[in-house]
Amino acid sequence: MEIRKLSFSYGETDFIKKLDCGIERGKITTILGPNGSGKSTLLNLLVKQLKASEGDILLDGKRINEMKVKEIAKKIAMVHQQNAAPTDLTVKQLVGFGRMPHQTIFSGQDEEAEETINWAMEVTGLSHMQDKCVGQLSGGERQRAWIALALAQKTELLFLDEPTTYLDIYYQLEILTLVRRLNREYGMTIVMVLHDINQAIQFSDNVIIMKKGRVCYAGDVKNAITQERLKEVYGIDASILWNEENGCPYMIPLVGAGCAV
Repeated sequence: MEIRKLSFSYGETDFIKKLDCGIERGKITTILGPNGSGKSTLLNLLVKQLKASEGDILLDGKRINEMKVKEIAKKIAMVHQQNAAPTDLTVKQLVGFGRMPHQTIFSGQDEEAEETINWAMEVTGLSHMQDKCVGQLSGGERQRAWIALALAQKTELLFLDEPTTYLDIYYQLEILTLVRRLNREYGMTIVMVLHDINQAIQFSDNVIIMKKGRVCYAGDVKNAITQERLKEVYGIDASILWNEENGCPYMIPLVGAGCAV
């Protein structure tokens, strides 16, 4: 995907301003930034759930404003930050909704759809829970169910808006490990919004760092996190150390340094 001079306003208030960046095929790209920086807004613009006031978003060279919603849904699957479904719906029924972009009013579930649904549940570790009601799932299980629904769309791109929100650290790492597996084993291009900087470094190839609707950095994660950039974007002081195993930095915030109470 290419994002060219993208702008967006809420009413008369400019929010995204002349934004330029891209999404690299076959990579995991994480959007970072403080609250209100425009991360989720950008994600929703990329799937045409919001309409830009200026600029272009190109998907495989085609402007998304020239594409129908169903056409986009065949190319991009998205898991939102908050998702709701009837609590008596089974896991398999929920995942089955992912096939809707591929169906017509006259078509029903075919053998290919059944295979895809079963594959999505298997990849996310939910096959043994397929008859369990959504209301009986834990937070981590429910998030995996929504990811399985997205996988059932059989797209090359998967967008995740804060997929680890409300989860404890075990389930956060479980979801992020699943995300990395989807990328490494199945070649999916993944774009996600995260708040945890160290998790973004560990599980991403590229990052887009935003502040007040602008891009402060876009590129390789290994060059993204510096003391100067953390100060500029988040207003914090931090030590930057290096993980010798993966060759990536990680940051340790200096408590009380540079933070206003």
